Amino acid sequence: MEQELTPSESLKLIETMIGQAKRSFHRNSFYFLMWGVLLIAAMIFNYAMAVQDNPIGGYAWPAVGILGGILSWIHGAREAKQHHVRTMMDRMMLWLWAGYLATLLTTMIAAGASGHAMNVGWIIVLTGLPTFVTGQMIRFKPLIFGGILFWVLGAVAFFVDVRSMALLYIAAMFFGYLVPGYMLKRKEDGLRTA
Repeated sequence: MEQELTPSESLKLIETMIGQAKRSFHRNSFYFLMWGVLLIAAMIFNYAMAVQDNPIGGYAWPAVGILGGILSWIHGAREAKQHHVRTMMDRMMLWLWAGYLATLLTTMIAAGASGHAMNVGWIIVLTGLPTFVTGQMIRFKPLIFGGILFWVLGAVAFFVDVRSMALLYIAAMFFGYLVPGYMLKRKEDGLRTA
């Protein structure tokens, strides 16, 4: 026989679950900050090498991808050891970003193999989706606005020259990842002290 919860017990349970989800999601600030810095650095390096007609700039992307992947894995493993609570929202977030990565890599590989150029606009637009959905899931407006900004700047990137695309990419990463990541970090630090 199941015991029914009183309204106050139900409310307390819901508040506890929301608190766990918020603490869990706010630990994601690390990823936005780290990836924002790495991807901006890769674009700056790539652009600087392109201006000099040096093809080595393209190597920044796989290097940053590998480095970011390793750092993400190490950080994720440490977080899993410290915080044993895994919520359904944690799993949804994991699969959202894994799906984004699979979509991005598939698009890039298929574009390269078919001889089509992978426009920076595609990358910016694709990045808008998981950023926007993450913001909605954790009810964090800076990430929601960051996702919308990715879509807007990504659309603009299709109509500008390569130099302007690089600047749009940097602006998208700065205002879509770094600024929300910093704000998320401040909120995370506030939850830790509370």
